[in-house]
Amino acid sequence: MTAIQTLRITSEPFGTMPDGTEVLLFSLANDRGMEVKVINYGGIITAIKVPDRNGDIADVVLGHDSLDGYLNHSRYFGALIGRHANRIARGKFLLNGVAYSLPINSGPNHLHGGSQGFDKVIWTPNKTDNGLELHYRSRDGEEGYPGNLDAIVTYGLADENELRIEYRATTDRDTIVNLTNHSYFNLAGGGTILDHEVQINADAFTPIDETLIPTGEIKCVQKTPMDFTSATSIGARINEDDEQLRNAGGYDHNFVLRQENSAFTSAAKVYEPKSGRVMEILSTEPGLQFYSGNFLNGSIIGKAGRAYVKHSGCCLETQHFPDSPNHPNFPSTVLKPGEEYQHTTLFRFSAE
Repeated sequence: MTAIQTLRITSEPFGTMPDGTEVLLFSLANDRGMEVKVINYGGIITAIKVPDRNGDIADVVLGHDSLDGYLNHSRYFGALIGRHANRIARGKFLLNGVAYSLPINSGPNHLHGGSQGFDKVIWTPNKTDNGLELHYRSRDGEEGYPGNLDAIVTYGLADENELRIEYRATTDRDTIVNLTNHSYFNLAGGGTILDHEVQINADAFTPIDETLIPTGEIKCVQKTPMDFTSATSIGARINEDDEQLRNAGGYDHNFVLRQENSAFTSAAKVYEPKSGRVMEILSTEPGLQFYSGNFLNGSIIGKAGRAYVKHSGCCLETQHFPDSPNHPNFPSTVLKPGEEYQHTTLFRFSAE
């Protein structure tokens, strides 16, 4: 990790939960003009402020100005996702021959940990030399998942405008774990993301059915709208008459990242031409879920009174594959006692 030399962390009240629990807002800042704001409700990143090519600062993630917005109008803006990110078909999986049932909260499927996932709980904060550490204990049986799971997520910020998110978890019983962050990025700070140019370090993706569940196939991206092996604007092919795009209403697909002989895989690069802002994503995970904000429809009013219309932001979620417990050919998300789940993602911001 790049040495953190000038990281400053401050905190202030952000609001109060219905049961009276106070929610805190933590600000991480360096000396190069970058600031990251996180609340301990859902571990939500409420803001990422970075300079453009002229040094002008803008907030490049979607979200809300108040806690009420996150409580009442969530689209998982900026949130930590768990116990198992993405979809699980029909909310069912087998583990050690035992059938488990999870809440159905997205069509016929289980999504992002259920109705009370990690995005909707209070995390215990702790300031450390490496950044802001958040801890949550998910009890055995919570949202249907087996085992007590202790999760720790650390947010760090380096002088080189690099946001580091490190995930760790242990369990006292065999379970499944797949953690990620669900920030919606817009490097222009406004408008849509259709002009953003995206490059994804993946030669294959996992096709989905009409309920957005992987079919189990791993398919080559060549000669499909999923080919982001070279920088391509999000809007270039998003409206093509393609079954995969029709199923999702745009992009909402898992990409199988090329595995490199290094600690981190270069997962993706995003460039916004008007501002010159660049975001590079490096990860230890095998997959990247690319989502083009298809379900935003203008009904949610976000920061500064902005209506979040379709494609107002895009998500690039580093994680294991969707519905992994039901596909033996996918990388396993099983965690056993005595093991430690570990996953680190870096978001590097710059300007050209």
